[in-house]
Amino acid sequence: MNDLNTKERPLSPHLQVYKWQLSSLLSITHRLTSVINTAGISIICFWIISLYLGENCYKYFSIFISSLIGKFVLIGFTWSFCYHLLNGIRHLFWDLGYGYELKTANLSGTLVLLSSFLVTLALWILA
Repeated sequence: MNDLNTKERPLSPHLQVYKWQLSSLLSITHRLTSVINTAGISIICFWIISLYLGENCYKYFSIFISSLIGKFVLIGFTWSFCYHLLNGIRHLFWDLGYGYELKTANLSGTLVLLSSFLVTLALWILA
């Protein structure tokens, strides 16, 4: 392959070309919450392992979780789980063929985003 052919090929448009929309933001957030949920599940596993390893190990884990950073991590994990669950339900309706209209998709996306914050707040108030 010579350099002339590679210079003439156009580049695919990417994020610099496309206008940001609510659906693209929610899609990226859904993927990001998958990663956050995996990290949260790892924290739960460390919690269970610390229980198994004894009182001293659990004490260190408990100190971390009750710190400001630990509470931020737990609240973030709770929001991530709520968002991912609610957006997954939204995708389930899409899989059934409902909600593809632009107005409906934007409304359901906004509802998922707001509901995820409200459910997180309710869970932390009740807990």
